[in-house]
Amino acid sequence: MRAARLIKMVLLLQSRPTMTASELARELEVSERTVTRDAQALSEAGVPVYAERGRAGGYRLVGGYRTRLTGLARGEAEALFLSGVPGALREMGLEDIASAARLKVSAALLPSLRDAPRTAAQRFHLDAPAWFREPAAPALLPLVADAVWDDRCVSARYRRGEREVVRELEPYGLVLKAGVWYLCARVGGADTFRTYRIDRFVGVEILKDRFFRDEDFDLPGFWGAQAERFAQSILRSEVVLRLSPAGVRELPHAVDPVAARDALAEIAEPDAEGWVTVTLRVESEEVAHTQLLALGPEAEVLAPAPLRERFAAGAARLTALYGSPE
Repeated sequence: MRAARLIKMVLLLQSRPTMTASELARELEVSERTVTRDAQALSEAGVPVYAERGRAGGYRLVGGYRTRLTGLARGEAEALFLSGVPGALREMGLEDIASAARLKVSAALLPSLRDAPRTAAQRFHLDAPAWFREPAAPALLPLVADAVWDDRCVSARYRRGEREVVRELEPYGLVLKAGVWYLCARVGGADTFRTYRIDRFVGVEILKDRFFRDEDFDLPGFWGAQAERFAQSILRSEVVLRLSPAGVRELPHAVDPVAARDALAEIAEPDAEGWVTVTLRVESEEVAHTQLLALGPEAEVLAPAPLRERFAAGAARLTALYGSPE
């Protein structure tokens, strides 16, 4: 533990001209007294750590000293490619590994480039969860992530409706979609891949056996196909709409984008008022009512009749509230 901390201290001092004891203590998560002892230990081991006293003082390396301890371990190299998603790294339990990787890269950079991590962080940040949703990482996510990174089979117990199911899985990859974590895995003994919501896992055991990863498996491609199939599978009802030109433009923002794309692909010639009639696939009349309200007077429901009647009743209530225009 102390050896790793000493190496990290050297890398920190190598990546910056000077650091105060309080800055080092914060980065190393120790007390300033421990920083002093560590600096002395490094000096006795031949690392030229120099302490400058005074308000502008701190610790620095003398004579342009550079350590060769900057090689990335495999886990660090893999985590480095995820360093733009700090929240996801933290939830998977990889934050410390990624931090070590970034530190090693910074230490290996030329002095003129050492501010690159800071300037990049000032210019880009990814916030994955949707608005108005409190992000909550599943408790078993770090365990699942370990299995994914190590190609280890797992025995997973998860909720399916009112009952629990146990499956032996080969965990291929993790997907974070709108704040929800999913596992893409192959069921043991089968050739098919499936997707599981990790927050529905109630127990995970990492098994001793490793699985042989199919190098042709394309995680982004698999997820994209699964997501589109899922979207299409829940769109079981149809609504016939008249849309104004503004309604046509706003439809993809109000309903499922895939459903809007399919509806507008079959668009007919505009009528005399410039409106077009489309058939839109929806999850249910209830969901369609909620979504299409966003279009306001730019959409008219033609069918099914119960949904049209519901919009008519709503319009009548609005008229009663606001009165007829003069």
